[in-house]
Amino acid sequence: MINRRAFSKVLGLGGGAAAISLTGLQGAASAGPASTGAQTPTVPVVAPGTHTGFPTLKQVRAGLLDVGYAEAGPAHGPVVILLHGWPYDIHSYVDVAPLLADQGYRVLVPYLRGHGTTRFLSDSTFRNAQQSAVALDIIAFMDALNVRRAVLAGFDWGSRTADIIAALWPERVKALVSTSGYVITNVEAQKTPAAANVEHNWWYQWYFATERGAQAMNTPTNRDALCRLVWTIVSPNWNFDDATFARTAQAFANPDYAAIVLHNYRWRLGLAEGERRYDGYEKQLAARPSIQVPTVTLDPALDPFTAPGDGASYRGFFTGPYQHRTIADIGHNLPQEAPTVFAQAVVDADHL
Repeated sequence: MINRRAFSKVLGLGGGAAAISLTGLQGAASAGPASTGAQTPTVPVVAPGTHTGFPTLKQVRAGLLDVGYAEAGPAHGPVVILLHGWPYDIHSYVDVAPLLADQGYRVLVPYLRGHGTTRFLSDSTFRNAQQSAVALDIIAFMDALNVRRAVLAGFDWGSRTADIIAALWPERVKALVSTSGYVITNVEAQKTPAAANVEHNWWYQWYFATERGAQAMNTPTNRDALCRLVWTIVSPNWNFDDATFARTAQAFANPDYAAIVLHNYRWRLGLAEGERRYDGYEKQLAARPSIQVPTVTLDPALDPFTAPGDGASYRGFFTGPYQHRTIADIGHNLPQEAPTVFAQAVVDADHL
């Protein structure tokens, strides 16, 4: 989930952000001309939950991993890579992917390390989930599929990963959709306490810092109950059913899931070491690099991690063509709760 420091820094910016309704956003999103002079395509409206799965899953060896991923759309279309967060999986994009495929995109939806059918190639590889390692997984994934450049879109861990790639390897990113804005982690800043109400939102981080939390994550019944509780808290209007959660929970059965999740949150709090091979990247990220690629940022209004200020807290980090939208009545898992809105943002970013 997003960087608590980025959230807490803007508590003084005022009340709730102005929110765009789903209907209003749909009209606004298609109003501007594309960079080619053609009208930006309008994505058809689809009800959340219209699709329940991907037709097939594929595997590719990429860097340290054998990556499991879904693919949709024409093989030679412009590439969009959709990146999921925690505690979610590729099914966050089960409705978004076919919408983009119908627009002619080649859509790739990889399981992040520790999730689903993605596996480490070696048992001896340290189960590291620091931010630059996860970003380099996606660079390796792109290389393995001979994708030189793609539109990247994500939420939660996926936003952070996409932001990092856009900041450090902008030549690989045609455009960016980042839910919750600029969420690159500054580990040093994370060591300073935030406001009490912000800290309250991060209860699971403190839990994961304990051996009791680690035991829960390594016990399937406790793990799934915890993840489902997070879904209900961060997406209060999302009336998902048991089958929807069960489809995603299969991804949590990955043998490295607990190790990856625990390391991610402990590392972000400065409680776990990373690897020296990533030190150079982390030093660059600690400097808060700007993102120059065309970007659409999305704030889900009901997500407890959405900062007040309608994106003002992170606007300065995006120095290229840019749009921001706050989405009314939607929680943290924006692509699964509002797939048409998310897909339209991808198309619009590609046309900035």
